[in-house]
Formats: sequence, structure tokens, C-alpha cells
Amino acid sequence: MSSNETPRGPVDSSRVPRYAGPATFARLPRLDEVGTADVAVVGVPFDSGVSYRPGARFGGNAIREASRLLRPYNPAQDASPFALAQVADGGDIAVNPFNINEAVETIEAAADDLLGTGARLMTLGGDHTIALPLLRSVAKKHGPVALLHFDAHLDTWDTYFGAEYTHGTPFRRAVEEGILDTSALSHVGTRGPLYGKQDLTDDEKMGFGIVTSADVYRRGADEVADQLRQRIGDRPLYISIDIDCLDPAHAPGTGTPEAGGMTSRELLEILRGLASCNLVSADVVEVAPAYDHAEITSVAASHTAYELTTIMSRQIAAARKDA
Repeated sequence: MSSNETPRGPVDSSRVPRYAGPATFARLPRLDEVGTADVAVVGVPFDSGVSYRPGARFGGNAIREASRLLRPYNPAQDASPFALAQVADGGDIAVNPFNINEAVETIEAAADDLLGTGARLMTLGGDHTIALPLLRSVAKKHGPVALLHFDAHLDTWDTYFGAEYTHGTPFRRAVEEGILDTSALSHVGTRGPLYGKQDLTDDEKMGFGIVTSADVYRRGADEVADQLRQRIGDRPLYISIDIDCLDPAHAPGTGTPEAGGMTSRELLEILRGLASCNLVSADVVEVAPAYDHAEITSVAASHTAYELTTIMSRQIAAARKDA
């Protein structure tokens, strides 16, 4: 979108009820309706990499349905994201559910095409396997990127049943491939039992810092956000959010829930504290609506994607103003 064009925003809820019409993210236009977008919201309905409960292939559309209630002004960030930049729903990346390697290649190629238009990606998963091809694509454009990984789990294990590509291995592969800036890697919200202490030792060797959910509880969202900002600096940043970083009370609809997690309020406040970071793309994954109650998980995920989209839109608008 050029600087003199007015973005096309959501459907007017005073004219069309929120429960009517297509369930695009936040009731935004489809990408094919606007031609190009500054931020493309895309779904990846894939969950063949899960190790426990399946169902995240339905997560993207559940998030879209829950996002019907999102409104165009974000008071927490004092911004109207859909007026600052063109945000559009790019539909789903259709991938082979029976071949993980092929699916990973398809996601990477589709992300390459979207990023090649100048868009940033807000991806709705799907399981966490999809983060690897997305990071590969982002790194082609920006070089090795800083990573903030919100998750109950490390996702830096080596293999499951001999498989290299699963939802528990994407960030080990990303480190091995040199697509992450290992001076600026952090897990946030981790907790629960591990296979052994070596898991933590291996993770530290890869360059990851850890902020546990207990750290967030004891230190508070503002202090945690400040620590993360200092670690990231002005590096290009990718944020990957497994919704199971939230406690099951706030996100029951996920495949591998762990007790003792963050609240949705804590997650949103940390993200708002990262508004000055150079966020180049992001994902929200592992929403499995079959285990959800009253859309609790999908609502939390939709608001999470909204905050991330707002950060990107604000930065795009600021860059245009400075140009």
C-alpha cells in the first residue's frame, strides 16, 4: 500500500451484525479484495506434528470466529491498527496432512510469496511445526532474527520417534540452520516436567534465555517486558506464541496443557510492553478448539493476534511517516 492510500478496514458492525458474514480475521477484507497488504493474516490448518492431542488444524478458523468481536481502536496501544496499515486476511495455506516434510516445504514457499510482496505475516496455526518454515522465510528477508518464544515447553528437542520435524523440535532445527540470532533468544512462560535436566543444558547451549511462568508471576509483566526489550535491542524480531503458554484456566483448548501458566492479562501486557521492538512477523499456534470451553482459548488467541497486528501496523505507519 502506498502512503497516500487509505486502508480498507473491517466491516461496519453498525450495518452488518458481528455474527453475520464471512469470518475473516477481525472482519477484515480478504487479501484478494485489496490486492496487497502491509500485514497478511494467514492460517495454516496443519497438526500432523503433534505429540499428544490433535485438533490444532481447526485453530485458525476458530480464532477468526472469535475475532468477530474485535474493534478497530486499540486503547491499550492508543492506535487504530487497521487505519494505520492495510491488514487483510490471506486465507489458508493448504498443506499435505500426510507428509510433514512436504508440508514444511509448502509453508515456506507460500510465506516466501507473501513476504515477497512486502507484507509482514501474522500466522494462525496449526501446530508449532509451522514455525520452522516461517522462520526460514523471514530469515531470507531479514537475516538471522531475534526470537521470543512464548510456550509452556522448550520446543528444542531433537527428534520424536526419529522424526526431525515435529511441534517439539522447530527451534533446535532453526538454531542448527543458522536462521536465528543466538544472542537474542528467549523462551517465556515455560514450566512443567521435562525429560531430564539435560533438556535445559542443551537449550542453554543453543543460546536461549528462559523466563518461566513463575518468573512472570513474581516479577510482573512490566519488568519481564523490560528485560526482553533489552535482550532484543533493535534486531528484527519474530514472536512465536504457543497458546499453551497460558494456564489451562485461560486456554483449555490446546494439545499439551500444563498447570501453572500465565494469565491472558499477563501475556497481553508483556506484548504491549514490546511495542518498540522491530516486529517483522509473528504466529499464534496450538489452538485446538475441540478441547475449548465457551471459546475461552480462541478469544485469548484472537486478542493476542490483535496486539501483535497493532504493533506491526504502528511500526509500518511510523516508517512511512519518517520516509
